[in-house]
Amino acid sequence: MSLYLKVYSRNERYAFKVARLLKKLKLFYTLYEKSLDGDESLSKFKDRHKGERCFIMGGGPSLKAINPEFLKREVTFGVNGIFLIYDWLGFEPTYYCVEDCLVYEDRWRDITKKIKSSTCFFPVQFSSEEFDRVNHNYFKAIYEFDPRAGFPRFSEDISKLVWIGGTVTYVCIQLALYMGFEEVYLLGMDHNYAKPDHVESDGDIWLSQGNDPNHFHPDYFGSGYRWHDPKVWRMEEAYCKARQVFERRGKKIINATVGGNLEVFDRVNYAELFR
Repeated sequence: MSLYLKVYSRNERYAFKVARLLKKLKLFYTLYEKSLDGDESLSKFKDRHKGERCFIMGGGPSLKAINPEFLKREVTFGVNGIFLIYDWLGFEPTYYCVEDCLVYEDRWRDITKKIKSSTCFFPVQFSSEEFDRVNHNYFKAIYEFDPRAGFPRFSEDISKLVWIGGTVTYVCIQLALYMGFEEVYLLGMDHNYAKPDHVESDGDIWLSQGNDPNHFHPDYFGSGYRWHDPKVWRMEEAYCKARQVFERRGKKIINATVGGNLEVFDRVNYAELFR
């Protein structure tokens, strides 16, 4: 056998082994999720808001097109840099969540100083003596975006684990289902991102050198802050999965965003929800 055929044969065998492993990866995650015991510190949130409605506030500029006064009497989720507009918002969200390691690394000091009354949820990887607070809760996060591993996946039991879907709002939706909400309304989900000329790229990591035009505050991912390539198509796949799960459970996710490009969910006029 020629050297070429020997090398090809060896590489081919390796390729088949990898292929077999990839086929088993989806099964592995399925069995792994089933094998986990629930975390009692998270189990207390099970059906805490059974039959209620909630509002998940995304980071899009359109969030500031609503009247936030109505939300003071509602259960709300805030994410990432929501604290940048606390003066405008007029309240702290009921719940607060971050899942992106870059947001955590760049903003953890802001989070510990400015998030005071919200009940917070973070991946367990973020837990540290410096960061931990009495209002912090930690979940097991799985960052797996390979469709051969079953992406997108959706956890119906956040006490076991939470699947990451490329947007922190996907985590909030999983939290909301576990808490028993009947209707989940989305706000500020513009689902549209431009890459400014001042952004420096290192693979999927973007470093901003100027104001952020994609979010409700220019400092959200402003100069010196890092963020991941948004990959809107991946977010959309995750949202479609969330819709399937909610429909199967007889629950609703409704888009109350003013404008924007997210059409996975039925829409509703925000103001009409309070008449």
